[in-house]
Amino acid sequence: MSQGRAAAREAAKPQDQGWAWMVLLAAVLLQGLTLGFPSCIGVFFKDLQHEFQASNSETSWFPSIMVAVLHGGGPLCSILVKRFGCRFAVMLGGLLSGVGMVSSSFCKSISQLYLTAGLITGLGSCFSFQAGVTVLGFYFVRWRTLANAMASTGVSLGFTLWPLLSQYLLDEMGWRNTFLIFGGILLNCCVCGAIMRPVQLASASPLHSPKPAEEPERRAEGAQLSNGPCSSHPKFQQQQTRRTACFQLLQKYLAFDIFCQNKGYQIYTIGVTWMMMGFALPHIYLVPYATQNGVEERRAALLISVIGFINIFIRPLTGLLSGLRFFTGRRIYLFSLAVFLCGLSNFICVISAEFRVLIIYCVILSIAMSGVGALTFQVLMDVVEMDRFSSALGLFTVLESIMLLIGPPLTGLLVDITSDFHYVFYNSSFFLISAALFMGLSFCTLEKK
Repeated sequence: MSQGRAAAREAAKPQDQGWAWMVLLAAVLLQGLTLGFPSCIGVFFKDLQHEFQASNSETSWFPSIMVAVLHGGGPLCSILVKRFGCRFAVMLGGLLSGVGMVSSSFCKSISQLYLTAGLITGLGSCFSFQAGVTVLGFYFVRWRTLANAMASTGVSLGFTLWPLLSQYLLDEMGWRNTFLIFGGILLNCCVCGAIMRPVQLASASPLHSPKPAEEPERRAEGAQLSNGPCSSHPKFQQQQTRRTACFQLLQKYLAFDIFCQNKGYQIYTIGVTWMMMGFALPHIYLVPYATQNGVEERRAALLISVIGFINIFIRPLTGLLSGLRFFTGRRIYLFSLAVFLCGLSNFICVISAEFRVLIIYCVILSIAMSGVGALTFQVLMDVVEMDRFSSALGLFTVLESIMLLIGPPLTGLLVDITSDFHYVFYNSSFFLISAALFMGLSFCTLEKK
């Protein structure tokens, strides 16, 4: 009898086995289609400038909005995941991404592009990507570190293939038809979402559904807050109810309570937020920088593909390395080291803009980026409980998105004023190196205390 119950419990747990690996494959494709997609925007930079007679700063708002919304839509994604599950969120995201890019092919001004490709496609990519990351945390326990690293290789595949495909289609069909085709490609996120069936416990309740115990706790909180001398007054009760509801929403979807109480999460969130001011700059400006310095357009697009290709092999190795018992509790230092190397590598571009020098830069940057990409979400899972991960991810990505939104346009404005692309790499190095030192030293101090 006990053997039968044990077998039933084992069958009800899909973690680390069976269908979990199909979900991992879907997550790989999702990350390539969503996080990898913005890597190709630099290929269209000059064409969009010429089409809409826009400056560097005006043109850079388009990828900035896309990437910022991709990272900043976390709270909305959390609501969708908690209410409808990961599968629905991923499929809705794929639909929005496809519609956004198809609409972009008909834009008549750069401001329309901000709405279609920037906001709509960015929001769709956010839903697909973040729900895909969340579902991995439920499907994998023992192999979670490896699963996150393997999933992040999808970003590398995207970095490799998107720029090459973009340059080919741009040469053959122009940017409008290329965006139309991209809309069809991004609809494949819906297929990936269909694979992510809800995880079932032995009690047949989805792992990512809200806990039944939460409701009595909320009532208790509401009773505590409304317990006072004026609690009998109807207006007072209404105000307290609204405040309680707002507090519960913030706690549930933005994890402000974790941010205030968990020092590790606080340090990591601030560090990564600061890092994002400089992290995206090379991906947006590397191709324009290379073409301005005499590199052929096809070869310039190849630079981004080199970064992605090397990442394909380095990210899984980083995941395996960080999964060793020795690094348990120390992954934040690996992450800080990777960010620090990213910052140092940018100085290579300042030395020379020759193609072979830029290839060396891309190789070094790619190795460092593999550590950042493979460890970002794993470190977050290390510092917060898994049942609050979706909420913690929401606040984490909202703060990231603010910096991702303002970083590239401000740097583009600086380039417009000075006509010197070197400031892109100076800025990037400053933010990356300072963020790495802050996180490493802060966690070291926290451990000593």
